[in-house]
Amino acid sequence: MDRRKFIRNMSLAGTGGIVLGGVPVNLLAGNSNLQALLAANPGDQVMIFVQLHGGNDGLNTIVPLNQYNEYYTLRPNIALPQSGSRKIINLDSALTDEKQVGVHPDMLAFKQMYDDGSASVVLNVGYESMNLSHFRGRDILFMGGDSGDYYNSGWMGRFLNIEYPGYPDSYPNTEMPDPIGIELGHSASIAFHRENGIPIGFSIDEPDNFYKLITGVGIDPPLLYPDSHAGEEYRFLTQMEAKSNQYAERLKQLYDKGKNTASVVYPDLYPYNAPERFLHNPLTGQLRLIARLLNGGIKTRIFLCRIGGFDTHSGQVEKYDTSMGAHGALLYHLTSAMKAFYDDLKAMSLDSKVVSLTFTEFGRRAHSNASYGTDHGTATPILLFGSSLKGGVSGNNPNLSNLDGGNLRYDVDYRRLYTTLLSDWMGASNDTLNKVGFGDYVGQKLDLLTGIKDSRLGANYGINVFPNPASEKVSLRINVNSNTKAALTLSNTSGQIVLTRDFMLNSGEQLLEVNVSNLSGGIYLITISAFNGDVYSSKLEVRK
Repeated sequence: MDRRKFIRNMSLAGTGGIVLGGVPVNLLAGNSNLQALLAANPGDQVMIFVQLHGGNDGLNTIVPLNQYNEYYTLRPNIALPQSGSRKIINLDSALTDEKQVGVHPDMLAFKQMYDDGSASVVLNVGYESMNLSHFRGRDILFMGGDSGDYYNSGWMGRFLNIEYPGYPDSYPNTEMPDPIGIELGHSASIAFHRENGIPIGFSIDEPDNFYKLITGVGIDPPLLYPDSHAGEEYRFLTQMEAKSNQYAERLKQLYDKGKNTASVVYPDLYPYNAPERFLHNPLTGQLRLIARLLNGGIKTRIFLCRIGGFDTHSGQVEKYDTSMGAHGALLYHLTSAMKAFYDDLKAMSLDSKVVSLTFTEFGRRAHSNASYGTDHGTATPILLFGSSLKGGVSGNNPNLSNLDGGNLRYDVDYRRLYTTLLSDWMGASNDTLNKVGFGDYVGQKLDLLTGIKDSRLGANYGINVFPNPASEKVSLRINVNSNTKAALTLSNTSGQIVLTRDFMLNSGEQLLEVNVSNLSGGIYLITISAFNGDVYSSKLEVRK
């Protein structure tokens, strides 16, 4: 292990950080644009991770069209067809040859979201010497480490512990009344664990059931605890039980307050042939629940969902039609549920605050097996969803003529993806990224986001602002169609303009740097007004 990595890993035990404060509503009355902006983002940006449990077959999810012959030769008994009513869907004919990909015919919903600019793909994601054990492979991704690393915490837990220090003693509070992270399902992973082993997230299934379960449990805690390790453990358990009661009541309130959009239908049944246990959509209920809680005003920052069944050693496809079967049903459930979720959020004007992405413990081998399935393999594509994505395909197709012992070679370390989202979406500083354990990837971020979008604030709403929060300098990434003069303004929560600047915008993407070191801590609205009539806006938090 090199010195830099040693220092990075040692820092995982560190604590500290700064609190993400809320903005009282009465301070927003003087600025209707800022009020609309923050109304669209009442709990700051949210990430939703969807685990494809079992190891997703990336080659039958995203097919390298420029190497179809090689693809078919590797897996003739499960390869998707190029012709017919259920052929591979060409994702984007405008892409370069090395990025030409097709998606499974049961991913029509993903194609629709991609065409709408609210879905994208990152190809060949993995890490060095990928571990092909389900449990160990999953834990490595949750820990945020390499194949040989063993941490007591998950990267989500470390990040949230920095952003919300003092947990659990100081929570819930008025600024963060809700669970900081929520894991949906009946089991809890290491994802939200902090360095001390205490998770900063909660595992729930349905708020109503959770509420009924928790409120009927508990006794008055003792006034004194034994001065021993057992006493400390007892104190913690009784404290967490009290917290659970508080969070359960709060979740019940949010659930009752929120509602889903009546016109949005969340799909349940796979419309083609597959084994019976794959016919019903296990993701629909989870995403519908999250949408309802977001509509109710929940401020939870990270949600973790799960859909299983991807360990397709056999029976991955129907023998008489490779476009149908277990894997096709799972991809249908994933993408159709995600489209319904974002349709639901869009109707609530909440789609701009949520970015979602898939992850899986490993991919599958390039070769199929004799059982119409695939065995454990390495690199895999990652699917992203959200109206704040830049869209497109990141990375290049795997080289099917240059396999690593029958496995795909990875190009993108998964931590580059997580570093990008923590920095450019969640506003993590470089110092925070170092403490989380992603310091090696700060200079290797991917170009994934365009910024927050909201049609209520003008023609083209969206600037990618980073770092955000900021204390000294902030960079603005913006893309325009033609050369134009523009004016930048920063307004505080009272509507007062505190900074102005005129400049030229050149056609294409560019970076603007703004010095905010003289500004007081607080929330600001950045507005760029172009002379061609376009308006670009985003929120900035300045911290001191």
